[in-house]
Amino acid sequence: MEESDTSIIISDQVTVNKTTTPLTLTADGKLRWTDRGQRCLTVEKQVLGFVIEGTKIRIKAILDKEDVISCGGTTDTLIRNDFVFQPQNEESQRVLCHHLRDYLDSLARPKRLLIFVNPFGGKKSASKIFVDDVKPLLEDADVQITVQETKHQLHAKEVTRGLDLSKYDGIVCVSGDGVLVEVVNGLLAREDWRDAIKMPLGMVPAGTSNGMAKSLLDSVGEPCKASNAVLSIIRGHRRSLDVATVLQGETKFFSVLMFSWGMIADIDIESEKYRWMGSARMDFYALQRIIHLRHYNGCIAFVPAPGYESYGEPITYSSVSPSNSEQPLKIQHGYPGPDVDLNNFDWRMISGPFVSVWLHNVPWGGEDVMAAPHAKDCPKLSLLAMMTGLKNGDHIKSPYVIYLKVKAFILEPGPRVDDPAKGGIIDVDGEVLCRGNGSYKCDQKTLMNYDKLQLTIDQGLATLFSPL
Repeated sequence: MEESDTSIIISDQVTVNKTTTPLTLTADGKLRWTDRGQRCLTVEKQVLGFVIEGTKIRIKAILDKEDVISCGGTTDTLIRNDFVFQPQNEESQRVLCHHLRDYLDSLARPKRLLIFVNPFGGKKSASKIFVDDVKPLLEDADVQITVQETKHQLHAKEVTRGLDLSKYDGIVCVSGDGVLVEVVNGLLAREDWRDAIKMPLGMVPAGTSNGMAKSLLDSVGEPCKASNAVLSIIRGHRRSLDVATVLQGETKFFSVLMFSWGMIADIDIESEKYRWMGSARMDFYALQRIIHLRHYNGCIAFVPAPGYESYGEPITYSSVSPSNSEQPLKIQHGYPGPDVDLNNFDWRMISGPFVSVWLHNVPWGGEDVMAAPHAKDCPKLSLLAMMTGLKNGDHIKSPYVIYLKVKAFILEPGPRVDDPAKGGIIDVDGEVLCRGNGSYKCDQKTLMNYDKLQLTIDQGLATLFSPL
């Protein structure tokens, strides 16, 4: 370790539990003292904030369970813990607080957050999660919060689109993935979308599907729990997020998670009738859909990523372009989508029938569903085994699965093989983008038609608060 990392920023005598001990803060962010043995806090990882209480300083920290001597039998992996120091005099207290504050400020943590709470999602537990897990940690970290409960579908998009972003350092969603998608679409619908989309976004798992939070936390081996997610936000680390533009005519929808058609979309959307079951509704309805398996006619065209050029048959973009889709809805301003000439790419095509087509932007589609390609002509028993494999990603080893990485994608959805009068559902980030004739709730209005559509990727367009 370099000398500058361990150089002392401040060293002073303090009283802890009626014992006087040296307290040091070093440039590498270590706060050390003696209290029944040598103690150390890593400021960046463990210190949330501090408050002055008369002549004392109370450090508010978060520790791993094994770091706490007595944790009262709790099963949580993270424990809030306070450490109280009493400097020798008022000047010592002032100087110590000054250096602590300077170090915390140097970490570029967010200080003002807008928090969306979706009280209707999943098991309707978001409000309780906010009160029990989110608010206490943010208060300990001295983060100013503005809370907005979502009242209806697209409410978060409406609020975000008209928000004064200068008031906030980030936007947090205490919800499932749907509110995050609304926020991204709201930011990209703004006239100032270039600056707006740079706003860091945070996810706290509180819905049926928590794919984004699971993907972020699993990347560092942390459990998908609200407390771990809040800590990622407090610490202020950021990472970029790819955004997909789904296009039909001039109608656009911006996706950050997944795109599905066929069995996966049917399970996700049609299982809503069993929403009272919580996440178990997916497994329950998946079994029904496997027993009564549907196949869909159609074709997909794609630009393969390096290493996947051997799949499908060569085709030109002009022959598959969805630019002639009927009755487009127009967007007057906002992000226009990636500025690329798709004619210059080498396109490939695969024709159906398909059981399912599933595109993913992040590894996890939910807390127990890991990544998804597409499958066709698969026996029911093999399909059941594959669905079990979704919990750890083993499904891609199946000979009935084709797993591809693509740069751009076009879907031409068709009718069911067994009943050509009925179409399917296209599900993007857990929301219905379009419904074919005779599909579940096909009378409801959707953003797009059940017709050819295109998906392109803008790498690193959005920003997330991240554990890394």
